Amino acid sequence: MRVDAGLRDGVAALAQQAAQRILAVYADVFDVTRKDDASPLTEADLASHRCIVAGLAALTPDIPVLSEESPDAHKARRRDWQRLWLVDPLDGTREFVKRNGEFCICIALIEGDAAVFGLVQQPVSGLLWFGAPGHGAWRREDGVDVPLHYRRGDGPLRVAASRSHRDARTQALIDRIGDVDTVPCGSALKFCRIAEGAIDLYPRFGPTSEWDTAAGQAIVEGVGGMVVDPRGRPLRYNRRETLLNGDFMAMGDPALPWREWLE
Repeated sequence: MRVDAGLRDGVAALAQQAAQRILAVYADVFDVTRKDDASPLTEADLASHRCIVAGLAALTPDIPVLSEESPDAHKARRRDWQRLWLVDPLDGTREFVKRNGEFCICIALIEGDAAVFGLVQQPVSGLLWFGAPGHGAWRREDGVDVPLHYRRGDGPLRVAASRSHRDARTQALIDRIGDVDTVPCGSALKFCRIAEGAIDLYPRFGPTSEWDTAAGQAIVEGVGGMVVDPRGRPLRYNRRETLLNGDFMAMGDPALPWREWLE
């Protein structure tokens, strides 16, 4: 299924509606609870979830929606779906709680096992990124769509260093690369920064969930970049029992010698 301009703009409007619900919570005092995996949950996550799930059901009633906040019984049915919307209604809840603005909304369309369209909305800035493998990627600002291009890996590489998930393996890889500038960045915004040339590489060792990466992968692949596991295989979706990803590297320039850095 090709996401045409009408559907794309419908999804974008929906993300912007969800962003307003998130910001309404962000502007006030809010409670933080913990899910079974100890990750934080706020009313903003749930308000965005309700907005997006209802909106996508209205836009595309024939395509099921799987959100991070969907009930477990709903998640259990996903393996029967050949096409689905995969949603993180508030990616970077830790950043939301810290009030540093580096959180976003992620919406991806999955066909078979591939992310064929992705959209990321940052509520605080109002910026929106979208893209599709083989069709390009854009940043929308004040209603204007700017085409994105990755940066060739010349000079010191700019490597994304997660604010909440920095670990020893990531640091060891950075040390092997050598001449780098580390760029602190939270949530799936790292993928968007790669697509627009502000970051070159995002290594991730340790679990993420499929809704954390699908939209960003579609945007990175839209500019010709890659999101691959340590064997060079693109991340795939909705084909395993678990919703957790393994280790991966996201990069703009596919010519980077990333295999050497993993040896």
